[in-house]
Amino acid sequence: MGLPKLSLPFGDELMLPRVVRLLGEVVGQIVIVAAPEQELPPLPADVTIARDRREGRGPLEALAAGLTAASEAKLDAAYVTSCDVPLLVPGFVRRMFELLGEHDIAVPRDGEFHHPLAAVYRPSVLPRIERLLAENRLRPFFLFAQSDTREVSPAEWHDVDPTSQTLMNLNHPSDYLAALAVAGYTAPADVLRQLG
Repeated sequence: MGLPKLSLPFGDELMLPRVVRLLGEVVGQIVIVAAPEQELPPLPADVTIARDRREGRGPLEALAAGLTAASEAKLDAAYVTSCDVPLLVPGFVRRMFELLGEHDIAVPRDGEFHHPLAAVYRPSVLPRIERLLAENRLRPFFLFAQSDTREVSPAEWHDVDPTSQTLMNLNHPSDYLAALAVAGYTAPADVLRQLG
């Protein structure tokens, strides 16, 4: 992207605080997982900050840090997302919690593709994550295969998020500009210059 996604402007908010606000409509406690030295934009005082133990190990490393904090807070389950989903639909998050049932994990699956950063996890999967990290098996799919995982099909969320906006993360400047357009915003001129 060329700029830190978590601090990109989105309307009158920055990306990460926007996602925190949207999640706050559904969940009572929010944990942000950041890299060891990563700077974060201003966040509400009740947000918990956890840090990856090792940088560059992907979503399982962040999941371990986040679920450790969730376990310490005695949470039964946690919805996990990335910071670059400004079109997140709170109803999608509610639906994922509903579909978790008695399972360890509820993960959206669209065709052959799982969305591990739009899923609900119980902290009880933490020992499996730690084992996978120790074995350097860093793909979330390995965790799904070893857990009681509920795969959620598009038909099960389309009534609350018909265009799957919650799953639209921003990997390229064009993704960012498209998301802004959907929300009725434009990028500030200085950000456009920096994005090239």
